[in-house]
Amino acid sequence: MKKFNVPIIYRSPLIAAIKNKRRQEDKMKKDFTPSLLDFGSLQIYLARHFGFCYGVENAIDIAFRTIDENPGKRIFLLSEMIHNPQVNADLLQRGVQFLQDTSGNQIVPFDNLTNDDVVIIPAFGTTLSIEEKLKVIGIPVEKYNTTCPFVEKVWNRSEQIATNNYSVVVHGKPAHEETRATFSHAAYNTPTIVVNDMQETISLSQYITGEKPSGQFYTEFAGRFSADFDITKDLQRFGVVNQTTMLASDTQAIADFLRQVMMEKYALTATTIDTHFADTRDTLCYATNDNQTAVYGLLQTPADFAIVVGGYNSSNTSHLVELCEEKLPTYFISSEEKIISSDEILHYNFHSKKETVTSGFMPAKQPIKVLLTSGASCPDALVEGVINQLVSLINTSKNVDQVWKQFA
Repeated sequence: MKKFNVPIIYRSPLIAAIKNKRRQEDKMKKDFTPSLLDFGSLQIYLARHFGFCYGVENAIDIAFRTIDENPGKRIFLLSEMIHNPQVNADLLQRGVQFLQDTSGNQIVPFDNLTNDDVVIIPAFGTTLSIEEKLKVIGIPVEKYNTTCPFVEKVWNRSEQIATNNYSVVVHGKPAHEETRATFSHAAYNTPTIVVNDMQETISLSQYITGEKPSGQFYTEFAGRFSADFDITKDLQRFGVVNQTTMLASDTQAIADFLRQVMMEKYALTATTIDTHFADTRDTLCYATNDNQTAVYGLLQTPADFAIVVGGYNSSNTSHLVELCEEKLPTYFISSEEKIISSDEILHYNFHSKKETVTSGFMPAKQPIKVLLTSGASCPDALVEGVINQLVSLINTSKNVDQVWKQFA
């Protein structure tokens, strides 16, 4: 796999040693058991896969190289390049400006741009209409485009099935940058609709089967479907693609459910299902799959609590939190600074969208067992920072350097 030039501030010698050792021992990536960092009175179980994925490293490489190659020029990011506050803060400190916020609201008007400006497309990609606006100004959108190759794979698959007269159902968060971009690319080629979850999917299926009156669809799914979408005919043939950071199991469940709906509606079999339903399982992102599967493996280990590190607006990270929350107390933090003391932790509740302080989060027993992972946009240096902070708060019999030697 291609190697990227990621700034040293995001790297971690400890985490690199652990990941390298696991890769050497498990080259086929079939072992999803966690790595044990045994400090004696503290035992940290580190997920098999976590942290920067291919798409994020690619985006960081391009963004920092773009800054170095364009001294004196105004450099803009269309919106946050990835959902990590440290990385975005570093880019802002280097003089980069955001054109939009993550919801698509304009911060710097496009009218203020000139063809001498540099605009970086974020890893989530962007819509065709925004690409066109930049092209009209004279800004080459392809030159500094950090769109993740696995996001582009979803777009290409949507275009491919569109040529065979399938519509597209996108499983994603409607307001998320990636979903907006994927919707735009799919809708250019074929009728397209977005569903957020299984509940909305079940509701959509009731329009397909005729259980709900078609006129009600346009109110219930307002803002979720492409222009001139006809609920009475546009879902007679379709495929399901996803925002790559959604739970893979949720996307698969939605696709399986809709597949069954079509089989029953049209009396299809496994050999004839493709007349009404396209197989799009190949659009699921490998990194999302690996990180989520690694959490399932992590959760097989009995522990006192879990810590998930990442940006609070990171979709893939919130899904890792969601998985952990089903099993044990889970604390979603953006950095080691959120671990205030051995008694208090400041963590994010992604359900209420607020940070809260929890007291007494560490049990009064030994060894304390902690499960640890991070999102795909979280630098390994932050994970090492969390490990160092935990060790500093507990009287351990081993220090970080001693544990590090086990993986060197």
